[in-house]
Amino acid sequence: MRRAESFRIEGRVQGVGYRWWAVTAAREIGLAGWVRNRADGSVEVLAIGDPDALDELAAACAKGPPSARVSGVTRSPAQDDGSDGFGERPTE
Repeated sequence: MRRAESFRIEGRVQGVGYRWWAVTAAREIGLAGWVRNRADGSVEVLAIGDPDALDELAAACAKGPPSARVSGVTRSPAQDDGSDGFGERPTE
């Protein structure tokens, strides 16, 4: 069963390799979707896949890469945009 969720990650998450780390983590978990920086300093993730895999990514996003300092992760249902694979998108 394929489900889509949006994650908004806040804290010190830009300029610390968070997007690269998120691509690697999501691909290893087997998720589709994308990650991008937001103009407000947060990082946004659209993840699509098995509900257990989404839970695994949510837990990983709360930690992030070693140089990140995550202060919060907001998780919400999202529309499946048909992504095949997981990649980066431009800042919005």
